[in-house]
Amino acid sequence: MTHATPLIGYFPSTEEYDPAQLLEQAALAERAGFDGLWVSDHFHPWNDEQGQSPFVWSIIGAMSQLCRLPVTTAVTCPTMRMQPTIVAQAAATANVLLDGRFTLGVGSGEALNEHIHGDAWPSADVRLDMLREAVAVIRELWTGKVVDHHGEHFTVENARIYTRLSDPPPIHVSGFGKRSTELAAEIGDGYITTSPDSELLGLFRERAPGRPASIGTKVSFARTEDEGVQHAHRLWANAGLPGELAQVLPAPEHFEQASKLVTKESTRSSVVCGSDLDRHVAQLRECIDAGFDQVYVANMGPYYADMIEFYGERVLPAVRGT
Repeated sequence: MTHATPLIGYFPSTEEYDPAQLLEQAALAERAGFDGLWVSDHFHPWNDEQGQSPFVWSIIGAMSQLCRLPVTTAVTCPTMRMQPTIVAQAAATANVLLDGRFTLGVGSGEALNEHIHGDAWPSADVRLDMLREAVAVIRELWTGKVVDHHGEHFTVENARIYTRLSDPPPIHVSGFGKRSTELAAEIGDGYITTSPDSELLGLFRERAPGRPASIGTKVSFARTEDEGVQHAHRLWANAGLPGELAQVLPAPEHFEQASKLVTKESTRSSVVCGSDLDRHVAQLRECIDAGFDQVYVANMGPYYADMIEFYGERVLPAVRGT
């Protein structure tokens, strides 16, 4: 099916760009006609070649003073590196700064970012249980009441969030498999993923009718396809890793080692590279036709300003039929 009025946003990757570049991208995206921003929340990049990882809440605060686009974290893990109390306060402040245009995207996390305090990395089932409890704590804190909580995974004592809007931000939950998608439908105001998997989207729609579903995708804009492939493979070969590796590998060097198994031709076949208008339009339309309400696109490599301009002048009008 085709969604009549999809939201098409821009996805600045905190793993690849420094704070000044991220803010430049936000301003350029608003000027080009994108509808919103996704911002990744990492402690480490996926590999040393990407080379960045600024604190996302500082970036969001700066973005709020720079443009009027809605902002979503894609995604924050509110369970280990930062406990739900801190995430609740950070998100409430972001929502104030953005005048209610903030969405808290959450997920069960990756060892890459969340194991840094030395905690054992839990199984997937435990991580999902932790996420369920964390979201409940966050929602309770957003009432503005004093919260005391003694749960299986988290303890909260005498906690109250003062700086907040009366209407709390929505919480969108990431889902990359059946169990996490079911949890997204159970506890989320919306669904987040990075794969146009019709079966998982259908499961979410069945369990949570009427709630928005959003997807993020990447391109490598360049003068030629070959140059785009070079940038995508150098920076983001990790995106081609299968299964649960992205959740369990603990350090950038491990992703670098595993990514050697991803060939350049595999990257070429899976990533839209270069500046062919039809390919860029087709990727967005695939996501929209799959039934997603919101599509966010990130650029890989140095030509982000050219990519944003190209999308504003040619891709977005073609997709929107304007």
